[in-house]
Order: sequence, then structure tokens, then C-alpha cells
Amino acid sequence: MIRWIVIFLIIALVAAIFGFGGIADGAADIAQIIFYIFIVLLVISLISRLFRR
Repeated sequence: MIRWIVIFLIIALVAAIFGFGGIADGAADIAQIIFYIFIVLLVISLISRLFRR
């Protein structure tokens, strides 16, 4: 999942450098959404690991 975040951030940076504002905004938004999903899944995983012990 981290790989997807990095890929979309690179797409956003390259698009911003070449002046494609809409594509850069879209890629940055997608990367941000995936990042938040990753954080939520990480917290759920850590909490479930605590209850297993």
C-alpha cells in the first residue's frame, strides 16, 4: 500500500512540474486517501494484535 502512495505522489510531482494542475491535484488527492486508509488499517492491526495477547 505504501508503494501506491509513493507512485501517486511521484505522478503528482511530475504533473505539477510540467504544469498539469488538474492531474497533479487528482494524483495528490488519491495518494492522500490511500495514506489515510493505510493509517486506519495500521491502527486496527495494532489494536487487534494487543487483544490477541
